[in-house]
Amino acid sequence: MLLDVRVKNLALIQSAQVSFAEGLNILTGETGAGKSIVIGSVNAALGGKVSKDMIRQGADSAYIELIFSVDDPEKRRRLEELDVELPEDGTLIVSRKITPSRSISKINDETVTAGRLREITGLLIDIHGQHEHQSLLYKSKHLQILDAYAKSRTTPLKEHIAACFSSYQERIRNLKEMDLDRESRLREMDFLRFEIGEIEEADIKEGEEEELTAGYRRMSNARKIMEYLSEAYRAVEGQPISEAVREVEQAAEYDESLSRIRDQLFDAEAILSDAAHDIRRYMDAFTYDEAEFLRMEQRLDQIHGLQAKYGSTAEEIQEKLEQKRKRLDQLEHFDQTREQMEREQEACRKELEELCGQLSQVRREAAGVLAEKIRRGLEDLNFMDVRFSMELRRLPEFTASGYDEAEFLISTNPGQPERPLGQVASGGELSRVMLAIKAVLADTDDIPTLIFDEIDTGISGRTAQKVSEKLAYIAAGHQVICITHLPQIAAMADAHFEISKAAEDGSTSTAIRKLNREQMVAELARLLGGARITDAVYDNAREMKELAEAAKKRG
Repeated sequence: MLLDVRVKNLALIQSAQVSFAEGLNILTGETGAGKSIVIGSVNAALGGKVSKDMIRQGADSAYIELIFSVDDPEKRRRLEELDVELPEDGTLIVSRKITPSRSISKINDETVTAGRLREITGLLIDIHGQHEHQSLLYKSKHLQILDAYAKSRTTPLKEHIAACFSSYQERIRNLKEMDLDRESRLREMDFLRFEIGEIEEADIKEGEEEELTAGYRRMSNARKIMEYLSEAYRAVEGQPISEAVREVEQAAEYDESLSRIRDQLFDAEAILSDAAHDIRRYMDAFTYDEAEFLRMEQRLDQIHGLQAKYGSTAEEIQEKLEQKRKRLDQLEHFDQTREQMEREQEACRKELEELCGQLSQVRREAAGVLAEKIRRGLEDLNFMDVRFSMELRRLPEFTASGYDEAEFLISTNPGQPERPLGQVASGGELSRVMLAIKAVLADTDDIPTLIFDEIDTGISGRTAQKVSEKLAYIAAGHQVICITHLPQIAAMADAHFEISKAAEDGSTSTAIRKLNREQMVAELARLLGGARITDAVYDNAREMKELAEAAKKRG
């Protein structure tokens, strides 16, 4: 559940905090007060695009914070699978700081990418924006809805199909690579033999380049090394340490406390003596071999040339060698290899066909049930004599999610045939269809928080009342947050928030406050009566609130 939203310096909001409740949370306010900014803030915190112009004028940055409470054990388990560590109280904090040059998103103080942010928060919240119902104009959305409804059966099959489809595509690519004429094949074979011979003849060993580079560098700087070591030898050999040892040793005969200094000088003398001997030994053993230097140079040139062609390490070059040997073997046994690859591709195609058939059958079984539930939901939303169905058609090719194409069909007038939803429904009708779908999915969906931004577009009167009842139904099992301008919907609120705009000190800011019951009635009266609120309007608002409360008690 979404507990709190905190916003600073975003658009008209200087500083605001909203603490949402369970059930149906309603946000109302005058046009232009900033209602959509609140939902926009949530969307921005969840990774939505935000223009730097949204930073409040005069501020260096904007900040948004969402605080969720995750109580469901299954939800906590799935978050743990995504490596999200939750405290014992189940608090999850999503924050985003927006500056003119960049934005940073965090989950419980851990910086996250936009992709990871959406993956995690997708388990917790779903936003139905003002124009999301327009997605119903696209058939791909219809299939997504069907799969979401039957996800317990479709998801495992779709995962299996995606893996099988990837393997099938790889086999198709491999066969296309075999699609060569004899002359091209012979040319490729000759070139492969040359490359294989070049790598095998070089016989590069792991760590050889590093060893050669160190030796080459040593010989390249031989003169400098000898000059430096000669100076070092003279400095060490010329140290008057022996004299210091004798003097302190004599002094120690009169003061035993000097024995520690004497021992230190003994150690220093031994260390310097060993260093001198080691330097001398290195200088005596050091030889500069012109032929060996030339060999190293040529070998390094050979290795670097192969690295440029086949890989930056001996391991990568060896992997490339194995790939070329495999490819050469395929070409040398072209007919047998092609036949084997064709058999493998056909076996993969048959498996894919069978899996897609299973998925299609699941979808067809679910489609009828889903369509009937949506139809009943549409009747609840004041669609009279509505007919609604879902048509599944087979695509000419496989896809990573099967071979089905789905489309919703609807008839809103008696005697009229069912036609594709996008050709029939108006904007207001699409909005109600989406609400009916959300209500159906709410029964199987485990996302705890749903946000509806102006779901009431294009509706009024009895239809608005039906929409309010549907939202209350969804809110019985989910936390619902809804922006509205209709009193019928606002009356159903379990928690009601008023958003207002005010000018102060030469700037405009948006404020949010939670209403008590009397304030709820007053806000309903404003929605009902407009600029002038009479006693009759106020009484009507009070009655509307009482009727809504009674309706919720009846379920």
